[in-house]
Amino acid sequence: MSLEVDLLLDRRRLKRRLTAWRVVAVLGVCAALGLALARSVATGDGRGFSGVGYGGLGGAHIARLVVSGIITDDHPLVRDVARLADDPQVKALEVEIDSPGGSVAGGESLHDAIARVAAKKPVVVVMGSEAASAGYMIAMPAARIFASPATLTGSIGVILETGEISGLLQKLGITATALVSGPLKDQPSFTRALSPAGREALQGLVMDLYDQFVTMVADGRHMDKARVLALADGRAFTGRQALQLGLVDQLGDETDARAWLAGHGIGKTLPVRDVRAHGWSERLLGASFGPALTGLLKTMQFQGVTLDGAWAIWQPGLTLPE
Repeated sequence: MSLEVDLLLDRRRLKRRLTAWRVVAVLGVCAALGLALARSVATGDGRGFSGVGYGGLGGAHIARLVVSGIITDDHPLVRDVARLADDPQVKALEVEIDSPGGSVAGGESLHDAIARVAAKKPVVVVMGSEAASAGYMIAMPAARIFASPATLTGSIGVILETGEISGLLQKLGITATALVSGPLKDQPSFTRALSPAGREALQGLVMDLYDQFVTMVADGRHMDKARVLALADGRAFTGRQALQLGLVDQLGDETDARAWLAGHGIGKTLPVRDVRAHGWSERLLGASFGPALTGLLKTMQFQGVTLDGAWAIWQPGLTLPE
């Protein structure tokens, strides 16, 4: 048998082995995902796929909304949270927040959905390590806000950042031209310095969004708007400071939140089910591999945000990934 024939046969055997291993790997992943789904449905502990948007498991329960990482527009989630208001099986809503904030639009839409629930049934918030800016905004409709002493919260304010590289382009001999319908259409721009009129217009935009945020806090915390403005310079507070300033109601955790709900007619024995509104791939992977993957997905999503978006986010130093 010639050397070329031997090589050809070895290659075919290797290809068959690789194909077999690939099939085994795919079947293994599918089996793992199937088991995760079956276990979640069987236990109904609120950590899997049960919850709004998927029919639930029936029976009275407390809905739990976990908000972590960067807050962006999530229309399916907003829709499903709003539906809780009219779901007779949902007796209360617990919102767990561990977020530095996010987009103003994303925070406002989630705030409004939670407010719809709060108008009809008890809503309680439990803050984690961070609940700042838009993360604080979405807590405003709650009847009771719990924070730990070390929670970083507050940071009431709006930031709009952009960049401008016209000087670099000039050094490289590159000219950029924009044809616009009006003098503010390309403001801000990477290739053109911000004009005085552009700066004024954008500052007006930021201040209008800021006023909306301040109004939400004043309404949610039943505080005079002037009092909120005195606190709304963008600074973050610890949970202990926030309690003294009236920005949260009590130092505590989920156990304390459940005790508070029990004192308002919500039985301690009611099961808790998570509200989830993601695509099937994220739901399956998230259930099998935990929150690390979903956190990575959110980070990747945030990396694609345009630089001229308006954000309500706590930004210590230069850690905002823009």
